[in-house]
Amino acid sequence: MSTFGLYLRLGFEHISDLAGIDHILFLVALCAVYRLQQWKHILILVTAFTIGHSVTLAWVSLGSVTIPSQVIEFLIPTTIVIVAVNNVLGHTSTAKMGRNYAMALVFGLIHGMGFSNYFRALLMDSGSVVLPLLSFNLGIELGQLMVVGIIVGVSFVCLNVIGAKQRDWTVFVSGGAFGIGLTMMAETWPW
Repeated sequence: MSTFGLYLRLGFEHISDLAGIDHILFLVALCAVYRLQQWKHILILVTAFTIGHSVTLAWVSLGSVTIPSQVIEFLIPTTIVIVAVNNVLGHTSTAKMGRNYAMALVFGLIHGMGFSNYFRALLMDSGSVVLPLLSFNLGIELGQLMVVGIIVGVSFVCLNVIGAKQRDWTVFVSGGAFGIGLTMMAETWPW
């Protein structure tokens, strides 16, 4: 298998692995307020998140940034809690869409640091970072799109087949993400 294919597969497996539930839960919370018809907004949102974590992954891989892993492990569930609260407070109007994109981008920076330890351990040759970094990030993006597709599919069924109301769905999903995220924060409290 080529270097590109190897890191593409590793990135995809990393995001789609249930052991990385924090990243999946973040995507669930991020998408809780969107309907299938808003797929363009969802795509921009997920891409903003990917850009954020790609930038951080590059910084860390090149040795430009180091933050203690226990701080990052605490900040990741904190992002889940913040997104869940943002969802329930109703900051999802079209006028505030840019704010959601910015939040996804900034929180992507934090999640990228979580990916960075895994990625650094995978790097076979520290001299050639660009191709592995590119293919790993593409793999993560493909994995995220798969996860988001499942989330949006479940949302579609609940909203259009079962007949749940959008607000009830948002509160239900965000409440679950909030509770799990809060538990994860307590478990990873670094101080």
